[in-house]
Amino acid sequence: MLIGVVAFLQVYSIQSILPILQREFMASEVQVGSLVGATVLSVALLSPFLGMLSDAIGRRGVIIASIVFLAIPTGMIATGNNVFELTIWRFLQGVAVPGITVVTIAYIGEEYKSSSVGQLMSYYVSGSVLGGFLGRFILGHLHEWIGWRWAYVVMAVLTIIGAVWVARNLPKSQHFVPNANLRASLKMLASHLQNRYVIAPSLLGFCVLFSLVGCFTFINLHLADPPYHLSTSDLANIFAVYLIGVIITPLSARLIAKLGVKVSIVLAVLLSAVGVIITLVHPLGWIIGGLALMSSGVFITQSATIGYIANNVTVGRSLASGLYYMSYYAGGTVGAWACGYAYTHGQWTWTVITLLAVQAVALLIVIFGLQKRTPQPVG
Repeated sequence: MLIGVVAFLQVYSIQSILPILQREFMASEVQVGSLVGATVLSVALLSPFLGMLSDAIGRRGVIIASIVFLAIPTGMIATGNNVFELTIWRFLQGVAVPGITVVTIAYIGEEYKSSSVGQLMSYYVSGSVLGGFLGRFILGHLHEWIGWRWAYVVMAVLTIIGAVWVARNLPKSQHFVPNANLRASLKMLASHLQNRYVIAPSLLGFCVLFSLVGCFTFINLHLADPPYHLSTSDLANIFAVYLIGVIITPLSARLIAKLGVKVSIVLAVLLSAVGVIITLVHPLGWIIGGLALMSSGVFITQSATIGYIANNVTVGRSLASGLYYMSYYAGGTVGAWACGYAYTHGQWTWTVITLLAVQAVALLIVIFGLQKRTPQPVG
């Protein structure tokens, strides 16, 4: 769970200061959206390769090294003089993330019994949710006190502390079997690309992060404009709706066990869609409530999906997780661009329409793509 916090502390932290950066660098909506999209793009590109690397050399060392590397571009963001430089450092942040996320999921799948994997995955997702919230919350408030540049120096120090903690506390692998054969890895890759238990949840992951990034990136610009005029600390506080996900995600394991993966995800996607629609209502309280519903549905979907992969893919787990995250973060990259384009041309209303269209696609993937098995893959 704490590894999840460390991994996601930096991924979305910049969202809370996007209005500040837009004004400071006179950037467009699409340009500031790229500051989010750059990180998720590099995660998408590197995820399968980090999975293959850890299949060859082990899990624990890759996780620790990735956290240490993550601190470097995080600190360098403080030196950025324009959107292009910030985008480069944000891209390099994303290079480190798959070595934490992808490999941790493979580690869980190997080291624990299948009966407990669903619950463990829910705790991992809860940690990633908490990290996503803390990144936005801490950076937004630090900007009010010391400015965003020094704030990123503090964030880099927090990441180093996280690396030390993981090095001291993460147990060594007991069941890892190395596979350094490149030909075998490529053969496994070809097999996974034909495996519906990898492809369907990967496509679903694309839709999930498209929705989350698109919604929580451009709601900041929407709420920084009239009539709300929210400050960076106010925007950081709104991300407290993420804390609902910290609670609801572990509880969702029971729901998934009772209703099954397919029904649970259908209900979660519908919950997200309802939340997105509510954000069109004018009062701020309703918007915050809508964001809470939207994010809760996303977190339940993510927990069920990665648990589905962990339980249904018994060989090449790290590579399967890498393919999932490649698709997942590709969705975040496309979401940052597409919703930026929608916001530029139709403000928040067009953004909501874009999000609802993608959630409709997610429902089709769940209904027709996720194959039911006995026993249930999660729970």
